[in-house]
Amino acid sequence: MLILAFDTATDVATSALVDDAEVLGERTSRAVTLLEDVDALLRQAGKRTSDVEALAVGVGPGSFTGVRIGLATARGLALALDLRVAGVSTLEALAAGAPGAVPVIDARRGEVFVPGGVLAPDDFEVEPGRTHVGSGAVRYRELLEAAGAEIPPDPDERHLPRARFHARLARDFRPAEEVEPLYLRVPDADRTRI
Repeated sequence: MLILAFDTATDVATSALVDDAEVLGERTSRAVTLLEDVDALLRQAGKRTSDVEALAVGVGPGSFTGVRIGLATARGLALALDLRVAGVSTLEALAAGAPGAVPVIDARRGEVFVPGGVLAPDDFEVEPGRTHVGSGAVRYRELLEAAGAEIPPDPDERHLPRARFHARLARDFRPAEEVEPLYLRVPDADRTRI
């Protein structure tokens, strides 16, 4: 199955074109160039949009705006191309790229997204000697390493939720409007109403 996969939940957008287990192409950039990246991936692989059979999209957690960009793009493409979509956790995709590692995404506001929730880096219980990857691990390297975490050198591809892993983890393909974002906290816009 030819899957177009992408994730825009973190500061670095990633996209990939995967045919069964073969990665035909992969790009990293910014969310604002996602459609340009998709076009480039298709051209480089000698494929057309009509060849794509399904989409895999990162559903977060991550930046509220980034997650929304990815989901809106998936919904638009799915509607235009009559495709089904699988939502994939950005944390799970990050972990798939570094087997055995703990994924840690920078959640801004002095917090990190980790499996199971969002919390202050000081409150995150590090497993000494275990590898931690992701933008949160890089940002809070000093604190996490002092607690015993192993963090690969930066820059390191293991710190990105690579779209190739979204394609590999994609399972439950459904209509795009049924794919929901994974927010682990209230968005800033909603906090002002509290």
